[in-house]
Amino acid sequence: MNKTELIASMAEKSELTKAETALALKAFEAAVTEALQAGDKVSIVGFGSFETAARAARTGRNPLTGAEIQIAQSIVPKFKAGKLLKDSVN
Repeated sequence: MNKTELIASMAEKSELTKAETALALKAFEAAVTEALQAGDKVSIVGFGSFETAARAARTGRNPLTGAEIQIAQSIVPKFKAGKLLKDSVN
């Protein structure tokens, strides 16, 4: 399912227009992004939680030349599925 299909599905279930649903989805994305940028954790009970984690600096290899390269430390977003979501998928 891509973003357009998700918006169509959400609009059908919520009885909102696709335009209103697209705005709601954009607002959700923006709110989660801002919270993660601030270092906060976003938890939606039953669905899951979004948080950030630090990835340490490491040595990698250039696949083309085989030369070693240094990969810098970075902060990455993580999602952990909640129990209700896990149970509904199984």
